[in-house]
Amino acid sequence: MSGQLTDRAGRGGGPLTLPAPRIVAPGIEGPEDVVADADGTLFAGAADGAIWRLRLAASGAVDEATAVAHTGGRPLGLQPLPGGELLVCDARRGLLCVDPRRGAVRVLADEVAGAPLRFASNVTAAADGTVYFTVSSRRYGLDEWLGDFLEHTGTGQLLRLRPGGTPEVLLDGLQFANGVALAPDESFLVVAESGACRLSRYRLTGPRAGTADTLADGLPGYPDNLSLGPDGAFWVALARPRSAGVALLHGMPRGVRRTAWEVMKRLRLSLPPHPTARVLAFRPDGGPARDLRAVRSPYRMVTSVCRTEHLLVLGSIAERGIAVCPFPGADDPSPAL
Repeated sequence: MSGQLTDRAGRGGGPLTLPAPRIVAPGIEGPEDVVADADGTLFAGAADGAIWRLRLAASGAVDEATAVAHTGGRPLGLQPLPGGELLVCDARRGLLCVDPRRGAVRVLADEVAGAPLRFASNVTAAADGTVYFTVSSRRYGLDEWLGDFLEHTGTGQLLRLRPGGTPEVLLDGLQFANGVALAPDESFLVVAESGACRLSRYRLTGPRAGTADTLADGLPGYPDNLSLGPDGAFWVALARPRSAGVALLHGMPRGVRRTAWEVMKRLRLSLPPHPTARVLAFRPDGGPARDLRAVRSPYRMVTSVCRTEHLLVLGSIAERGIAVCPFPGADDPSPAL
């Protein structure tokens, strides 16, 4: 990533402190992604397959928290649609469309080129109804995500689903493709590659349409879900800081990486959630806009961040409830956790 991460006012230096969060709606287990619709209503998917609708006051207090649908699988990335429906990437069922008003769930895609669609991760939609979504791995499912992460398979994908069509592959060979977001002018997509600690850009218009390059590289952690803020910035949650051990393993031969995963699997070892919570924001040109971090966060493994007018709303695949932080102004000292 070129340049030093700065705060919104453009000052250099290290990250600012992520404001202390309020944990709300503890009945939601593992809200991997939290998103807001045009009216500011929040939606989150839970480990048991439930889709929750939440309405927050400006202070962050919960006015409503209601389970409105159930996917029958494990919802990950979400995207509200203008008509009130919700796109859902379900790690077990594929790409879904949910109507929160009726609780209805329908499958939009459950296979790609004749192969089952597994580990659908995050999704966004264009104004013309075209849907873009990611697949984190074609080798491992959600329950064995660590296998893909350690083995560094490079089997992630970016897919496109046109209205009335079938999924087509735009990018293949991605390192654990995760969050995806559309530029404000819909000229390009941004894809988070968790296994490569980078944000990749796929151009949709102009003379370089259909090509990919890097928007931001060398991130200080593993990027997860992406969202577009009201200021036009791309917000990204870092699930955990970068690990020197993982980087070393990624540089080893494929057989060594696979053996490392097999050993961890046999011994039932895992990577415990890290106590550091960190979120970043980038301008559409790739320049850094925000860097907020809590080194002893009570809310760990932050997998999504959604900015509203007054708040930052965080989701985590490992925690119960969502975390709500006041959005710090450019001159806000941001009280430490």
